[in-house]
Amino acid sequence: MKKTSTRLADGRELIYYDLRDDAVRDAVDRRPLERTVTTSEIRRDPLLGDSVAIASHRQGRTYHPPADECPLCPSQGDRLSEIPDSSYDVVVFENRFPSLAGDSGRCEVVCFTSDHNASFADLTEEQARLVLEAWTDRTSELSHLPSVEQVFCFENRGAEIGVTLGHPHGQIYAYPFTTPRTALMLRQVAQHKEATGGENLFDSVLETELAGERVVLESEHWVAFVPYAAHWPYEVHLYPKRRVPDLLGLDEDARSEFPKVYLELLRRFDRIFGEGEPATPYIAAWHQAPFGQLEEFEGVSRDDFALHLELFTIRRTSGKLKFLAGSESGMSVFINDIRPEAAAERLREVASS
Repeated sequence: MKKTSTRLADGRELIYYDLRDDAVRDAVDRRPLERTVTTSEIRRDPLLGDSVAIASHRQGRTYHPPADECPLCPSQGDRLSEIPDSSYDVVVFENRFPSLAGDSGRCEVVCFTSDHNASFADLTEEQARLVLEAWTDRTSELSHLPSVEQVFCFENRGAEIGVTLGHPHGQIYAYPFTTPRTALMLRQVAQHKEATGGENLFDSVLETELAGERVVLESEHWVAFVPYAAHWPYEVHLYPKRRVPDLLGLDEDARSEFPKVYLELLRRFDRIFGEGEPATPYIAAWHQAPFGQLEEFEGVSRDDFALHLELFTIRRTSGKLKFLAGSESGMSVFINDIRPEAAAERLREVASS
């Protein structure tokens, strides 16, 4: 992998990740852009104890442009985009309309491929490995920023999810706090550790799932399963079998095997609802340990957390979506219409081969 860092016309950082070591990335951003001005701030909810990002400047962000005006495609001639070069393998750049900025963290866009009509599932294993290396590198770099406590790499796919740009891409949020979802996990880890005399909760969950009926696919170094209490109609958690706190902790064997396993999982997701159905909308979310101090979670360290990816779709059946209505939105109590065991069986049936 070759990494080349440059700057866009408004000062934002852009990084090329190339498969070839001889790639030259010296194209200049020729757009007449002014410096980006953001109004992002973090407000803490005194009743719930969680944080909300207020980012009113995002109302003006690019919204469903035609394919020939996509800002994530390479620049061609007089058609100038966020990527100055005429081609790329993987690109990461600071979001022009960030939810988090400055002392409130940082937001980045990850373009998986220059092919506008592709999806992550269409990548080769070599390309998927390059994306993994980009995620890992950005996690490392962002973790050293003084305002960052947790790094979150994720992909939203599909208009139903709320994606406003059709080009295959993901995002990275670098939060200045530990997110509520992670805090809940860490509290459970702490309680389990105390109740069992030191056992790790993630290890216990993984052991139970490996012995059960909800495993979707398994390889030497990875396992994917539908969790016992799945929130979403089709939800799969992908774990490395050796517990590590973040992407930086993956060894070479796990890194080498990841592309094949993950691409298989994504291709199965696209086949859940049968041939001829639109591409399955999904969210793919990496859960990593926070980089800040964990004093509030007594007896728990970063090494007690387990890196894993959670992949889920809001489509519950052909042509129907799972909406977060009264119970889910009002009380955070999910109601799942599909038994996790049935979801796992379906995902085993639809092997992409």
